Amino acid sequence: MAGQTRAVAVCVLLVVTVLGGCGTVAERRDDVRDTAAAFEQALGEGAYDRVCAVLAPATVEELEQSAGSPCAKAVSEESLTPGGAVRRTDVYGNQARAVLSSDTLFLSRFTAGWKVVAAGCTPQPQEPYQCRIKGG
Repeated sequence: MAGQTRAVAVCVLLVVTVLGGCGTVAERRDDVRDTAAAFEQALGEGAYDRVCAVLAPATVEELEQSAGSPCAKAVSEESLTPGGAVRRTDVYGNQARAVLSSDTLFLSRFTAGWKVVAAGCTPQPQEPYQCRIKGG
């Protein structure tokens, strides 16, 4: 009887782990979608300080170094247009891609949550995406 109890306990643990894993993926997709939407809303409102708050630290650093100005000013000079609604999110561990109506964002998960590492990205045939804003 003890063997059966252990087997049932192991089965229950496996089911909980699998279901918990599925919930985690769904939560990550929702978090990615929310971060992408926050980025797009801030961009559309011209709230470049909020855009910068959603960018990954290395992306902010790269943007500021290449522009020679603070992040908010550098983002405004990029003249990015909002990419529209989030159509699809793909999450791969701590990395994600948000495909919008007319843009693609790449994100990474940090302790503070999901951050945009690249924006203004367009696919290139047989090559990686080309992004207007990206981290180093």
